[in-house]
Amino acid sequence: MSLSTLSPHRRVVAVTLLIPALVALALWAFAWPAARTAPRDLPLGVAGPTAATAPVEQRLERQEGAFDLHHYADEAAAREAVEDREVYGAVVVTGQGPKLLTASAASPVVAQLLRQAVTQQTSASGSRVTTVDVAPAAEGDPRGAVLNTSVLPLALAGIGAGAAVTLLGLRGTRAVAALAGSATLVGAVAAALAHSWLDAVPGNWWTVAGTFALAALAMGATVAGLAALLGRAGIALGGLVIMLLGNPFSGASSAPEMLPEPAGAIGRWLPPGAGVSLLRSVSFFDGAAAAGPALTLTWWAALGLGAVLVGGALKERTRNTRSASEREPAPVG
Repeated sequence: MSLSTLSPHRRVVAVTLLIPALVALALWAFAWPAARTAPRDLPLGVAGPTAATAPVEQRLERQEGAFDLHHYADEAAAREAVEDREVYGAVVVTGQGPKLLTASAASPVVAQLLRQAVTQQTSASGSRVTTVDVAPAAEGDPRGAVLNTSVLPLALAGIGAGAAVTLLGLRGTRAVAALAGSATLVGAVAAALAHSWLDAVPGNWWTVAGTFALAALAMGATVAGLAALLGRAGIALGGLVIMLLGNPFSGASSAPEMLPEPAGAIGRWLPPGAGVSLLRSVSFFDGAAAAGPALTLTWWAALGLGAVLVGGALKERTRNTRSASEREPAPVG
């Protein structure tokens, strides 16, 4: 049943109740993760001899559930782990005092949090912490604002492409071609702005453009695929999943481990979160840890495009069946 079939009085009641419900859902989706931002099993390395690192690990473990500690033999191993995106940072215990390795490119918020946490934990011993940014953010965007805010435009582009394909009546291979062409142009435009003009997303231009395009295709195909199977209601469902779950749960402004559960886990498996993670990997870490988010985006795109083809085929079959039944002569007598 659609709203158009309801009586005028019921339409008034439906709108009166529907809008506040959507506002409540949006406030929950965006405000709840922001209000509960804190480290939760945040991967952090500790490097040095076991006897020397034990006191540091004990002090960090006092913050129950905050850090997931990984031990490394020396600074070189810890630095490699940071560069491979195994940990967000590492505390190296040296004879001259503790050294903190961070990666502001992975998350400026997490890098700042680690500096504060390690400084507080070591201040009691009177040691001075030396901080080294192993993977710094782009000079043109030290706070990572451009990368963080890119989630919303990509989400809008994906939802818009999926809705346009549906409302324009494109089906089958034509719908797939339209979605792929739109995503390709979105990737080129996004790379031209974020990479070439703003100098906020470094790395190989074509790889960055391809990442933007794959993220846009995954979101557009999701909306179009749901619409092909469910009708126009699929546009609303896809938009809600991408905008009200994928966008705030992406962890783009902080990190998935900084969000309350299950928001962080959900965000990793949705296209916006996977797109941001992949963009960080190809831009700042030479593709380290890129396989997971790339596979996630590929699956969303493949399933969405597959649903578009299946939905188009089913509608074509239904239309042919109806046409055949209309042409069949009525029995005489």
